[in-house]
Amino acid sequence: MTTAPPGPLEPLELPARLTAPPRLTQRHPWLLPAAMLVHRARRRTQWVRDAWSGRVVWAARHRTDDLPVRLKQHGSLLLRELDPDRMHLQHNKVTNLRLATSRMDGLVIAPGETFSFNRVVGNCTRRKGYVDGMRLSNGSADAGVGGGICQLANLVHWMVLHSRLTVVERSEHSFDPFPDRGRVLPWGVGCSIVYNYVDLVVRNDTDQTFQLRTWVGERYLHGQLRSDVRPDHSFAVEARGEQFLRRDGQVFRRNQIWRRVIDRRSGEQVGDEQVKSNCALVVYEPGPEIDVIDV
Repeated sequence: MTTAPPGPLEPLELPARLTAPPRLTQRHPWLLPAAMLVHRARRRTQWVRDAWSGRVVWAARHRTDDLPVRLKQHGSLLLRELDPDRMHLQHNKVTNLRLATSRMDGLVIAPGETFSFNRVVGNCTRRKGYVDGMRLSNGSADAGVGGGICQLANLVHWMVLHSRLTVVERSEHSFDPFPDRGRVLPWGVGCSIVYNYVDLVVRNDTDQTFQLRTWVGERYLHGQLRSDVRPDHSFAVEARGEQFLRRDGQVFRRNQIWRRVIDRRSGEQVGDEQVKSNCALVVYEPGPEIDVIDV
């Protein structure tokens, strides 16, 4: 992970999601199932309306042979050393990822088409073979059916960032739940997924065709982003301005995600784009190796 040194300390401005009063479902958890039904119905209505109007063409076609050009490849470690009492959830996650990757593998995103993670993977239910895995909710890790498929969404999003595909919708976690032990990707490029209304949505605004290949190996979740033509540019994605800040007894983490655009022929950088600015509440105790700044 490449991290540029932070610049002068700027005032800590917390995102609205961290300063807003608790949601009704947080104050009264028994309302959550009904709220989820409402959100899901609203999203289904949106899907149907977009399809009927022709405004959105959903990517749904798969092919078993590879498109010729590999744009990006990445492997994500399947099992992390966490609480021993919860390691069974890590192993169950692998089962869930096998099911989800089989739905994703080979998906083609043609010019003008839009990819929805939730539409492709579908609802992760016990009837489909999904089991209890680890899910992040309000900063804590809990057991839930289909838990762990966010790792697949993280992988897809990371590969998409290395292309000219357009991220239309992505919801990040409001919390930094685990220390960086063994982290490979920059903090702040992950995704939150809740069927069907918290989604990763990507649109192909180019004249290229893209393909996602995903599979589960012995130790890693693997992914490739492929294309029918080799583009003129490649991309390097990195975190900059990484900071841990303490305010009113709470620790927050923030950074920026940037993407350098590189000309494939010359190897020279021809662009520099800010992708995202992140800020989240840290829910673990930062170790002595982390410099926490009081603000």
